[in-house]
Amino acid sequence: MTTTTGSITATTGTTKREATTPTTARTVFFDEIGGPEVLGIREVELTAPGPGEVLIRVEALGLNRAEALFRSGGYYYQATVPGSRLGYEAAGIVEQTGEGVTEFTAGDTVFTGPGIEMSTQGVYADRVVLPASAVVPRPADVDAVTGAAAWLTYTTAYGGMIETGGLRPGDHVLITGASSGVGTAAIQVARRIGAVPVATTRTEAKKRQLLDIGAAHVVVTDEEDVVKEVKRFTGGRGVELVFDAFGGPGLRTLAEALVPDGGSIVVYGWLDPRPAELPWIAGLKIHMYANFALTTTPGGRRRSTAFLNHGLRDGAFRPPIAEVFDGLDRIQDAHRLMESNTHTGKIVVKL
Repeated sequence: MTTTTGSITATTGTTKREATTPTTARTVFFDEIGGPEVLGIREVELTAPGPGEVLIRVEALGLNRAEALFRSGGYYYQATVPGSRLGYEAAGIVEQTGEGVTEFTAGDTVFTGPGIEMSTQGVYADRVVLPASAVVPRPADVDAVTGAAAWLTYTTAYGGMIETGGLRPGDHVLITGASSGVGTAAIQVARRIGAVPVATTRTEAKKRQLLDIGAAHVVVTDEEDVVKEVKRFTGGRGVELVFDAFGGPGLRTLAEALVPDGGSIVVYGWLDPRPAELPWIAGLKIHMYANFALTTTPGGRRRSTAFLNHGLRDGAFRPPIAEVFDGLDRIQDAHRLMESNTHTGKIVVKL
């Protein structure tokens, strides 16, 4: 029996499956730097995947703070406008592969993310053609919404805390901005390896949620002194690792929460644009972590994907979903929620 949906033809039973490339894809663009209102949708011509490429039907998009920064001009590289695309994290299904692609086949469930340049390869679209190196396998039993909320957050937490920061079982880790997607993933990653996550959040409103996710202790920074609370919770010793989303002058204070014989700070985000103040502490190690440094290498991509997928399969990783928006037409609303900073966990747009 043969069924046809749009311009993709598939067969069921034992008949060989064939596919034709759709002619267009609905794609989000922006022509100027600005707020969520600059985002719009266009129908663009979609070419067949070339050598080393795959065509993916996007099922869901995971939004990240980096995309709001990119759209507004505050990211570490600048968007090419007019006509910039946006987004690097999606869950989808491979529809077609180009010459030389052996690791994927039509029907495979996948994540996107590694090494994507957003201006030209942004995945805010219903279909995208990407290099196979920008795609990793997603377990077939992981639904698209969960998948869209998982890749970036858990691989960043894994690469930053474990591969870069050297977090070990029994260590305490202070996770700043813990209600973000990466922050909530970091709590679960620390728990998975037997470390003890201590979380920070600005207000009391998110404290219960972070404890339910797995934080051993939560410091409300608008009301409590971070260093005093960390020292109290750890019996005066401090934490072995700080996993920080902000940078800026607050680094000096965070360093005081570390164990007296040094410890490490891993900065994975620069939400505070002010110059950092570096503390004078003997033995202190400060690392600047960028996820592409891990996930764009074959070995790093293999290790991070294995760690992520194992945790998703056995239920240790349960990405909190702040809200699910239906359809690309809600992309501006999704970005407005992200900029409100009122959510806990990941914002997802389901296609």
